[in-house]
Amino acid sequence: MADEKEIGRISGYFSHVGVAAIKLSSGLKVGDKIHIKGHTTDVEVKVGSMQIERTAVKAAKKGDHIGIKVPEKVRPNDAVSLVK
Repeated sequence: MADEKEIGRISGYFSHVGVAAIKLSSGLKVGDKIHIKGHTTDVEVKVGSMQIERTAVKAAKKGDHIGIKVPEKVRPNDAVSLVK
């Protein structure tokens, strides 16, 4: 598997729009590839867009709470890692 570094945790999932809420412990930008892993979750996603407080942003920093589209259900406390 590729080199990965944990950059945050899932704090919520909104199934009606397919969006994961992530609390970041490190920076993230549009175009990055992330891996979301939990007990029953294992999905890789290329960040196509992200939002902070319903406003589109190109990059987010440590401590930000962001929302991104994901292709399948993710669960609170799943680990979010940056794939290098």
